Amino acid sequence: MRAVEAAEERLGRIPKDVSAERGMGYDIESKDPEMGSLYFIEVKGKWEGKDDLTLTKNEILCSRNEPEKFRLAIVIVGEDGPQSPRCVAGYDFGEPVFAQTATTFSLPKLLDFAGEPV
Repeated sequence: MRAVEAAEERLGRIPKDVSAERGMGYDIESKDPEMGSLYFIEVKGKWEGKDDLTLTKNEILCSRNEPEKFRLAIVIVGEDGPQSPRCVAGYDFGEPVFAQTATTFSLPKLLDFAGEPV
């Protein structure tokens, strides 16, 4: 979480950890003080070498609600600690069906799509 908050601060935004609030669909709410825009960031830390990443139905619904403001921040953690966050923006995670509670994605493919935090 701290690595993503630091990246947001470098972009000039003001991050707020909202992960303790259940049901939001994201972990960090980040405000652009110049534009007043809010960005909604879901943070996923994954151990190095893992092949998948799971998003809950709530996280996917949040990504669909404001797709231009939703970010998936992926932080790979190795023995030396966390790497710099990789950001997935503008990705269509699909539409969850009625009984679906989560969806698993290919971590390598998401990382191929990911870039620097924006």
